[in-house]
Amino acid sequence: MKIRWRAWVDWLPQWLKRLPLWQWPRLDWLSQWLIPQPLLYCTGQFDSADEIPEKLPKNTAVIVGTAARPKWIAFDCPCRSGHRIMLNLDRGRSPFWQLSKVDGPLSLSPSVNYYDGRRRCHYFVRNGKVDWVGDSFGER
Repeated sequence: MKIRWRAWVDWLPQWLKRLPLWQWPRLDWLSQWLIPQPLLYCTGQFDSADEIPEKLPKNTAVIVGTAARPKWIAFDCPCRSGHRIMLNLDRGRSPFWQLSKVDGPLSLSPSVNYYDGRRRCHYFVRNGKVDWVGDSFGER
């Protein structure tokens, strides 16, 4: 099946059509509201972190502990580079995150800020939606 380029760009605003294609990657902010994002949901519960499967379904998170007293939340990073995010939910250990609800779309606070020396992933999770934060201090 051949996709007609003209039909694809018909719905775009005129100012965007006039931009050279090499500038389009700079419009990441535009894609956040043009392209709907799947929501992040909690889909499972495990007694220990060792029981978490190596591969989780897309846009899902799992709880370690009980629903009444969760200890950790684990999910694959939404940047899709393959690294796992595990956040402490136990107030007795620092730093810790707060999970607003276990059933339905997830909300976490504070933001998730992952840095491994090569890449940085910084975002908020609110009502299941991932809101990416721009890098305020440049490349490391």
